Amino acid sequence: MPAADHETRAALHVPAPQDAALGTPFVAADGARLPMRRWLPEGKTRAVVLALHGFNDYSNAFAAAGPVFAAEGFALYAYDQRGFGAAPAPGRWAGSRAMIDDALGAMQWLRERHPGVPVYLMGESMGAAVAELTANRAGHGPAAPDGVVLLAPAVWGRDTMNVFERAGLWLADLMPSIRWSPSLIPVKIRASDNIAMLRVLGADPLVIKETRSDTLNGLVDLMGQALAEAPRFSARALILYGEQDQIVPRHAVERFVAELPPGAGPRQRVALYPEGYHLLLRDLDGARVVDDVLAWIGAPDAPLPSGDDAGARERLAGRTVPIPASAPAAGLAAPLGRSPS
Repeated sequence: MPAADHETRAALHVPAPQDAALGTPFVAADGARLPMRRWLPEGKTRAVVLALHGFNDYSNAFAAAGPVFAAEGFALYAYDQRGFGAAPAPGRWAGSRAMIDDALGAMQWLRERHPGVPVYLMGESMGAAVAELTANRAGHGPAAPDGVVLLAPAVWGRDTMNVFERAGLWLADLMPSIRWSPSLIPVKIRASDNIAMLRVLGADPLVIKETRSDTLNGLVDLMGQALAEAPRFSARALILYGEQDQIVPRHAVERFVAELPPGAGPRQRVALYPEGYHLLLRDLDGARVVDDVLAWIGAPDAPLPSGDDAGARERLAGRTVPIPASAPAAGLAAPLGRSPS
C-alpha cells in the first residue's frame, strides 16, 4: 500500500473541524448518544482504529490524521467522550467506569460493523489513560483490542505530584463547582508547537475552556488509576511521548513505563520524540508520529520509520545510549491480525 500523498500529509497542519465526518452517533449501553466521527477507506479496510480524545477536547482532535489513516486502508472512528464536545453534560465528569464501558461498547460495535477486521484502540492524553484501563478490563479475551496506541498518556497521578500541586487539588475539591481557566496559571504552558492549530482550538466552541474543580479532580483520579494499573497492562502496545511535553511530566511517564510488566516487553514498543510536544499527532512534526503509528499497526515487531524507538526506554530514564542515524522503514504491507498474547 503506497504512503499517503504529500498533500494529504500536509493536511495534518490544517486543524479545521470536519463536520462532514460526523455520522450516526454511537449509542452507549445506557442510551447516551455520543457523537461519532469516522474516516473510512475507499477500498478494503485493513484495520479499524477507535480513537479517544484528550481532556477538554472532542472527537475532532483526529480530523487531521483521519484522512491519512483512511488513505492507508485504516478506518478511524472517534466519538465525543461523556462530558466533552457535544456529548451529554459537557464539562461534568462522568467517571472512569462509564468512560471505560463506553470504549468497550464502541469496540464491540466496531467488531460487528467490520467482522473479521482487527480493531485497535488509540488514545491521546486522557484518552490514552482510558484506553489503557479499557485494555486491562478486557484482558486477553474476545473483547480485547488487537493493539493499543498511547499518545502522551495522562498518568500524572497524585503520588507523582509535589506537595503544592496536591494542596491545590485539595483546595479545589472544597469548591467542586468552581471553574478554572488556564489563564490563571502564571507560567505559560504550550500543548504544541503548532500555533495555528492551537488558535483554532481556542476559537472552537466545543473545546472546553474553563474546568470545574470536581472534573479536574476526576481527571487526576483517572490518571492515578492508569498509573497504578501499569503493572497489569500487558496488551500489545505502542507508547509515544514527546520530550517537549509540558502537560504530562516526563517523570510520570518514565515511572509508568518502568512499571509495565517485564514479560510484556517484547509486545510493547516505546518511542521518544526529541521535538515532540503533548499533542503529538497535531504538532508541526505530526506526520512523523502518524507514520510511526501506521507502520506499527501494519508491522508491530518492526522498527519504527522515525527511528525514535531506538533506545527509547533508556533515554526516557535518562540513560545515554547510541542511537542509529536512521532506522529501516517498517513498511505497511505486513499481514494484520490479532497478535499472540
